[in-house]
Amino acid sequence: MSTSMSAGPERASTPLLAVDTGGTFTDLVLLVDGTIRTLKVPSTPHDPSQAVIDGIREILGESEEFALLHGSTVATNALLERRGARVILVTNEGFEDVIEIGRQDRPQLYALVGHRPPPLVDRDDRIGIPGRLGPQGEEIAPLDEARLANLADEIRELDAQAVAVSLLHSYANADHERAVADAIADGLKSDPLPVSVSSDIVPEFREFERTSTTVLNAYVAPVMDRYLGRLAREAGATRVSIMGSNGGALPIERARREPVHTVLSGPAGGVVGALAWARRAGFESVLSFDMGGTSTDVSLCPGRPLRTREFSIGGQPAAIPVIDIHTVGAGGGSIARVDAGGALRVGPRSAGAQPGPICYGHGGTEVTVTDAHVWLGRLPADAFLGGTRTLDRAAIETPLAGVANALGMSLDEAAEGVLAVADTAMERALRVISVERGYDPVDFAVVAFGGAGALHVAELTGRLGARTALVPPDPGLLSAYGMLASPVTQEVSRTVLLSSGTSDIEAQLERSLDTLEREARASMVEEGVDPDVLTAERWIDARYQGQSFELSVPADGWVEAFHAAHDERYGYRRDETTVEAVTLRVIASAPPSELGTSQMDASGSAVEPRPISVVYAGQPHEAISVWRRDLGPGVTLPGPIVVQEYSGTAWVPPGWTMTVDAWGTLHLTAD
Repeated sequence: MSTSMSAGPERASTPLLAVDTGGTFTDLVLLVDGTIRTLKVPSTPHDPSQAVIDGIREILGESEEFALLHGSTVATNALLERRGARVILVTNEGFEDVIEIGRQDRPQLYALVGHRPPPLVDRDDRIGIPGRLGPQGEEIAPLDEARLANLADEIRELDAQAVAVSLLHSYANADHERAVADAIADGLKSDPLPVSVSSDIVPEFREFERTSTTVLNAYVAPVMDRYLGRLAREAGATRVSIMGSNGGALPIERARREPVHTVLSGPAGGVVGALAWARRAGFESVLSFDMGGTSTDVSLCPGRPLRTREFSIGGQPAAIPVIDIHTVGAGGGSIARVDAGGALRVGPRSAGAQPGPICYGHGGTEVTVTDAHVWLGRLPADAFLGGTRTLDRAAIETPLAGVANALGMSLDEAAEGVLAVADTAMERALRVISVERGYDPVDFAVVAFGGAGALHVAELTGRLGARTALVPPDPGLLSAYGMLASPVTQEVSRTVLLSSGTSDIEAQLERSLDTLEREARASMVEEGVDPDVLTAERWIDARYQGQSFELSVPADGWVEAFHAAHDERYGYRRDETTVEAVTLRVIASAPPSELGTSQMDASGSAVEPRPISVVYAGQPHEAISVWRRDLGPGVTLPGPIVVQEYSGTAWVPPGWTMTVDAWGTLHLTAD
């Protein structure tokens, strides 16, 4: 267990515990009595909740009261691995294939025959019912009462595990969907199933995205309900909140009803935490770089986390607000192999928590990125997890020799090749979110976290042309820390489709936004949030008349705000063109508990460097190894350096300099 971070006075009397479940380790950060205690335990892929419960008992014991904030990959993995429920989709007759038709875009632009992932609902599991609403919510054809009466029997005969209901234009009028959902619930009273209704999940136009999102929610609902239900019963917490994909926490009851909002749960916490630490270091614009055991998540924050609704997972669109995160399959556990053409490949297959890298000594036999670092001396074998574990460097030699022989290289060259291939994949991801979107990396600091991020950040910062890399304290636990720094949020939306030329448009918008704000505030108060601390933001998704996609702008002065946003994004504006208010959004939020992280003691501790040997650029180098706990504010050291601590290891290559700021963050800059 580590105690490397400290915090100021905590306003809440109940200790707060943040838990982030990763592919290799489950991270715990406990805020109690103004201090932060940390712990990493191996993840349990067969039952992720077991590692959470084991970690809670180890860090807290059996009796202490606490509130739990949790970031989970359960919904993400269920979607990526297709281990969700058998879903029955109920929709309008004649529209059963909307989730298969999609947008008719080409998944592989230059392939003669494109391939897209099959929909999550088989054709035989889609039920079309008579009845139709128009785009203004008017009833064109009533629902067939006889069909409604038999709907539950049809669903039962299909061995359904969950139901998704998505009818045309339900964003304008939810009456038909309510009637269908009530009929299903009444007919399945003896053996109820989770029912996801599109007008509850995403009451917005675009039937394909709305239907896909509702199906996604239904697909993961039983899995998440079991997982979160066990946590609620066995964790022993007085309150459980789940990190949402938009960077805010949500109560466990809402997460069980709407689990689709947790598909980027863990990575979202990391972005919030990275920005919080960067601001303490004097940087507002950052590239967050989260390299864990299985994957790497990157995000661009030009002063704030960017959010998007153009999101898909496993090839399935999800029209939910998420922090804009790009993920690649490169992590510390990524496995290296030589393909049939003789090229070195790294990832996306990972050694995971079991058996893990070879050096862990748990039966791993394939070379991973972590093994390459250990072989090259950049991850000292005698100081893993703060010196509580020793890694087996000798066991790496034979498997690494197999890779080296296939490539015609030495062992050191092969190990550096593994790292170079992984770096290339991660550099590409960082360029996708910066250069390809019109941002110059030179204007951003790269914030490294995750268990392996600090081992790669200097190389990647140099490749990008950015000036500074930052490594916050306990980088391997930053995603869990970010959950403590995240507000509690509730977003509600409604499609209105109103044109700026309408005579009373401002009054209509104001009434609709007032209604949405009351709904959002009431929902959060019902979930136990103090109404006196709530704030609300109002946004409008707008577009020029005739356009197909929107830009989100603040509701105050929304027309001019849209013209300006369009000019910034696309390089032109059309002041004479009618602007449409498409969808209204209200985001209600309550602030997180005050962390009050304090600066380091200026006296610091004496640095006691230990000489070690490392390999860099094909040559052996004499480097020093230091413990992060010994680095006081103002310490400056030239590379090569290895900085060791409980949750991660930082590598400062030759030609780089490391400086420690008043908060304990490492600043890495090229000479």
